[in-house]
Formats: sequence, C-alpha cells, structure tokens
Amino acid sequence: MTVTQQLQHPDINLLMDILPEESTVSDTGELSIGGVSVSELARQYGTPAYIMDETGLRRQIRRFVQGLGSRRPNSEVLFASKSLPCVAMYAIAQAEGLSVDVAGGGELMMALTAGVCPSNIYLHGNAKSDAEIQMALAAGIRAIIVDNFDDLDRLEAMATKEQRVLLRMIPGITPATHASQVTGGNDSKFGLPPADITRAIARIAKHPLLHFEGIHVHIGSQVLETEPFAQAVKSVAEFGTFDTYDVGGGLGVKYTYDEIAPSVEAYLDTLAEAADRLLPAEAKLIIEPGRSLVARAGITLYSVNTVKTTGKTFVAIDGGMADNIDIALTGQRYEALMATKIGAEPTVIADVVGRQCESGDLMSAGALLADPQVGDLVAMPATGAYAYTLANNYNGACKPPVIFCADGSSTLAVARETYEDLLRTQQPALLRRW
Repeated sequence: MTVTQQLQHPDINLLMDILPEESTVSDTGELSIGGVSVSELARQYGTPAYIMDETGLRRQIRRFVQGLGSRRPNSEVLFASKSLPCVAMYAIAQAEGLSVDVAGGGELMMALTAGVCPSNIYLHGNAKSDAEIQMALAAGIRAIIVDNFDDLDRLEAMATKEQRVLLRMIPGITPATHASQVTGGNDSKFGLPPADITRAIARIAKHPLLHFEGIHVHIGSQVLETEPFAQAVKSVAEFGTFDTYDVGGGLGVKYTYDEIAPSVEAYLDTLAEAADRLLPAEAKLIIEPGRSLVARAGITLYSVNTVKTTGKTFVAIDGGMADNIDIALTGQRYEALMATKIGAEPTVIADVVGRQCESGDLMSAGALLADPQVGDLVAMPATGAYAYTLANNYNGACKPPVIFCADGSSTLAVARETYEDLLRTQQPALLRRW
C-alpha cells in the first residue's frame, strides 16, 4: 500500500456511525454535538471534557425499553450504571423508564440522590460489604443479587423486613471478547456454580424475610455476536422454573470504522426468540445494558499540546490514560478526529498519545490526521461508557467534567476536578511535621 493510499480518509458514513447520533459537521469541518460546536464547548468548559449527546442517549434508551417491552411484555431493562455513574445519568434513566443496577455504595447513593425509586434499584457485587448491604436494606431496594454464601450469611443476619433476592449463577459461557471482560466462564470470580445455587435456594426458602425471585447470569462485556446471549437464556432455562430470569448485559458497540456491532433490534430479537422458546410465558425477563446505552452518546474532547516526530510522528493531547484507561486495560482501539477539520484530507499518520508518563499511554495508533497543530481540538468518539467511570489522578491529573448537550444548549453535569479537590483528602498530612 502506498503512502497516498494509506492517507485516504474514511468514508463520512463510517465516521458518522461512531459519532453521537446528534452530531453534525459544518461546511468548514467543525463538529457539533447536540447543536453545540466543539470550539464553543472547549471555550466554555476547557479540555479534556466528556461530552454527551443527551437526545441521542434518550433515543437509545427508548430503543431498549420499548423494544424489549413490545417483544416480551413482562420484562424490565436495568441500566448497568457502572458504565456511567453520575447523578445526571441516573436521573435520565429514571425519567426514561429504566430501572438501575448498582455495584457499590457510591453508585447506590448517587442513584438515590438522583431520585431513582428504590423499588427500581438492584444491587450487584461479588464482595459486598456489611455497610453496602445495610444501605440497600435500609433504602428498601427492589432486589439484591446474591453472588456468594458470604452475601447470604450477611443477609440472613441483617434483614429486618422482607427483601427480594436473585442468585447469580455461573453459566459456563465464554464469548469472544477481551479476557478481562469475560464474566460467564467456569473460572469466573462472579457467581456460584449450579450445585451451589441449589443449596442457596434451599437456605433462602427457610428464611422468613428473604424471598427468592430468580436466577441472574452475565456472560461478559463488549460481545459483538448475538448467539452467546441466546446461550445465556438457555443456561438459565435449563436450571429450572422461576419467577424471574435476569440474563445480564454485555452487548458490544462499534468503536472503530471497521468494527461491526449487532443492532439493538437484532440483539432483542435474539433474546426474545430464545425467551419465548425456552422460558415460562409468565416469567419476567430482565436485561442490563450499560455500554450499549451510553458509549456512542459520548465523545471526549481534547486539545493538542505537542506535535513531534522521532521514529514516528506523535500528536500529544492534554489528556490520556487518566481519563480513558480502558484502552490500556483492554487493548480496545478508539479513533481520533481533528474536531474542526473533519472531512479534510489527512496529511499525516500519527500516534495520538496522552500526557501520562507511560509508553502505554497510547490513545489511537496510526491515526489519519489533517495537519495537526498545537491548540487544535481532537475528538475521540464512543467514550460515553467507562471513560468517566475509570478516570483517575495519574500524574496528578484532574478528572474532566461531564457535559450534556441537547437542542443547541449545554449543561454541566459533573464539574471539573480541581487541584484544591486533590489536596482536600491530603489535609491530615498538614497536621504533623514530617
């Protein structure tokens, strides 16, 4: 392949497939999200910043809620909130008819603060603490998903009123995804093998306040085929007849130009067909989308700090693995776009890198970029899931803000962390002479 061929810009339709639904590009090549231009967002909020397309996000939620409801009337869609745990997102979930799953006390606190009805909250976790279980019991949440016998010991001792529970079973399914994202294999840290599930059901039946509702499984994350989800339904169906079957989440999304991800409709068709064929007609079916709800709705906006050429060309941005560590953790590729030069012919093949002190701080390898200059804006699409969740303070980085855009307006949902915020927890060190 010649250099000229290598520098051919991807088709605009491929680009729009990974940008938020409410994305537009001006005649000059500037990206707007929800009717707000990236230059205006950078001017008002600075960079790096997480930008969310609120309208597209709400539309995606409705695809799941209405789509599953039309196929399986006795069903429930839970937002897997670890994918974007912020108060604004919990409030949107509640408003759009999603229930919520939380995986820790902080997520539970934010969901309740956002006004999520406790009867719509489910608690997950493979190592729940006494305090977290007490929080859930006190709040009166809908159900606690029991992962192990230590969970059950705590619930038996701490329950003072009726509490519904589900049991997480290991389904023995290993879909094609990154090893760190597989959760349904026989050696998973999550859930109990079927024989232990039977023992746990018997224990719950003897407790006057615990009500066993059904079985939960989750096969993994970023799964780009639908068949493993049918296998998940089969795994719970074969185990027995229950009131509720929760088959988890894990539907993958399109991160790159050449990646192919199932549509929501294809995913729901697969689940509904398997459920109608294998599960009792009156049983409730629960699913738990997270990444597939929020990933495409988000971009991360950066500014270029440095452009240099050594053995290759590097474009260094003002963020990095502190605000998107998923790349380093899973090897997932993300695209990088010159956010005010979209459609311009690429002039260079460069590695877009972050500012953290690791060679692994590689944000997008071999990106096709149009004349990158210091101060230019770079957008990384499909970062609505897990980028904010996994943000950290490596090299003293401050966590970026989260901004929701819709109808030409932007709303700050999470403030940018400051150096003062970083120092607040360090105050005890000032009380003594070191």
